[in-house]
Amino acid sequence: MAKILVIDDERSIRNTLKEILEYEGHEVKDAADGAEGLKIATEEKFDVILCDIKMPKMDGIEVLEKVIEQTPDVPFIMISGHGTIETAVEAIKKGAYDFISKPLDLNRMLITLRNAMDKGTLVKETKTLKKKISRSGEIIGESEPIIKIKELIDKVAPTDARVMITGENGTGKELVARRIHELSSRNDHPLIEVNCAAIPSELIESELFGHEKGAFTSAIKQRLGKFEQAHNGTLFLDEIGDMSLSAQAKVLRALQENKITRVGGEKEISVNVRVIAATNKDLQKEIEKGLFREDLYHRLSVILIHVPSLNDRKNDIPLLADYFVEIVCNEYNMPVKNYSADAYEELKNINWTGNIRELRNVVERLVILSDKTITGADVKAFASK
Repeated sequence: MAKILVIDDERSIRNTLKEILEYEGHEVKDAADGAEGLKIATEEKFDVILCDIKMPKMDGIEVLEKVIEQTPDVPFIMISGHGTIETAVEAIKKGAYDFISKPLDLNRMLITLRNAMDKGTLVKETKTLKKKISRSGEIIGESEPIIKIKELIDKVAPTDARVMITGENGTGKELVARRIHELSSRNDHPLIEVNCAAIPSELIESELFGHEKGAFTSAIKQRLGKFEQAHNGTLFLDEIGDMSLSAQAKVLRALQENKITRVGGEKEISVNVRVIAATNKDLQKEIEKGLFREDLYHRLSVILIHVPSLNDRKNDIPLLADYFVEIVCNEYNMPVKNYSADAYEELKNINWTGNIRELRNVVERLVILSDKTITGADVKAFASK
């Protein structure tokens, strides 16, 4: 069911549309002229507005312009008994969804209305999704280490310098990589992520560089690797400390020559990729053990960014807890819960071995199990491992 506003100076048109639309299950309000319609449209939210063009006091085009200024996403369907191609073009240019001439073809009207509602729903869902995506990529915190990281990102992002991000699991290394990409000149091209620890060593080269058909038993068709997919964008190599030595050698060559060769292929393919790497390992120790190439380390670590553990930035916990409680409550379609002062203190007292990832899980548990206000007693009862 949609909420629809009908603006038309002809009573018969208003009554007919109201009767038909209410029969279809919609909630309908109507206005007899442009001024009245504008007042109603700015006071209430509507899913679709049907508006005549020729009306006393204020014509439909003017109503369209003024409403679109305040609520640009509401679909406007213009209707007129004096319609011309020029009028229809003007209405569409000014933001109308569609234009229908009188006498109204009610079947066409209902189809247009349904399509307009579908578009409105899609726009709202897209905005919500974009908001979720942008919110999920925020680096939350006001502690000194986080401020320094943000400042460093601002300096590094506009360049093509390779970056090595270090830190424990769950500290948010991928957020740093995403932020660097978002602020770079490559942000209109993809950020391609590869979790080197999650891919078997025998498949990592195919994953990174692609393969030709018949290169191995299961290679039934040609496949592009992550380097090619990230062309003109950014390649994020997460947990690079777990990459095999043979793959490391090929990555080093790709960085040196900006060229790759698919597994089972002979042709060299040029790639333009910015590489950001991350690891939870001490790569200097891995180099000493012979498990990581020193030359690759120096290629990747033009800029070093260390993300501190949550235990090293406990003053950020209230901000993070507020951030996560809003996200979780929105996901569960419930009112956002508050924390008592002692709840924040209890959260600070926890040893966060799982870092921010663990905090997010604890907040979700608290949202589910606590009342309207999350108390210190709730944290003690529900945050235990």
